[in-house]
Amino acid sequence: MDREIKAIFFDVDGTLLSHKSNDVPEGTKRALAKLRDLGIKTVVATGRHMIEYNKLPVSRIKFDAYLTLNGDLMLDENKRVYEGTPIDRGEMEVLSRIFSAKKIPFVMIGENERYINYVNETVIRTQKETKGTVPEVGNWDGEDVFQILAFVPEHEKKLLEDLLDECAVTSWSDTGIDIIPKGGGKSSGISKFLKQYGIDRTETMAFGDGENDIEMLKFAGIGVAMGNANDEVKAAADYVTDSVDDNGIENALKHFQLID
Repeated sequence: MDREIKAIFFDVDGTLLSHKSNDVPEGTKRALAKLRDLGIKTVVATGRHMIEYNKLPVSRIKFDAYLTLNGDLMLDENKRVYEGTPIDRGEMEVLSRIFSAKKIPFVMIGENERYINYVNETVIRTQKETKGTVPEVGNWDGEDVFQILAFVPEHEKKLLEDLLDECAVTSWSDTGIDIIPKGGGKSSGISKFLKQYGIDRTETMAFGDGENDIEMLKFAGIGVAMGNANDEVKAAADYVTDSVDDNGIENALKHFQLID
């Protein structure tokens, strides 16, 4: 390594967590423990809310911070919220009308709760495939919303992009879409974390496998795509490692001589 790495950011699904085994690979657990022993900060950067994250096997592993909802709701090492970036209130007027129309399954996600406008087969199938849970049906009462999930095919993402001026739209599965504040996202959350600790972006590494990881991989000093990522994600990375099920994280950290 020609640089010192002080912080490493990890996506969860398909990166830390295998959907085949529904667990964190043993090699990944070993690698994380070694990084902590070296004093390198390890940080989760996920599209999930803590409500879901805490139900996953990865939640048993200690991290230095948690950048949830694609970096727009930030929690410290004790999982206490300390900063958030809600969706623009004017944009929420458009989104609330879509939510109320119930033509697209929408999940509104606030700081402490999440709820869906209605549930169909696409919601059930998508959440099952990604080890997610289906929220309770509810109504938006005007509270801050930090992220919205839309359960629609990939080709319908463009329709939402054209409707929204102050939001970014990214995919996390073939039928799962994240709607987040424009200017938000994982790289924004990482930037705020680095400022807090006085770490330069050149002193960071990031691991991911999904479309919502692309900006993070480009932002980090070294962006590592998992072997199970698609070609677009791999093209955005500085290095492509093995898949999550083949100890991709551990192997990449050994490749860069961060651990032995």
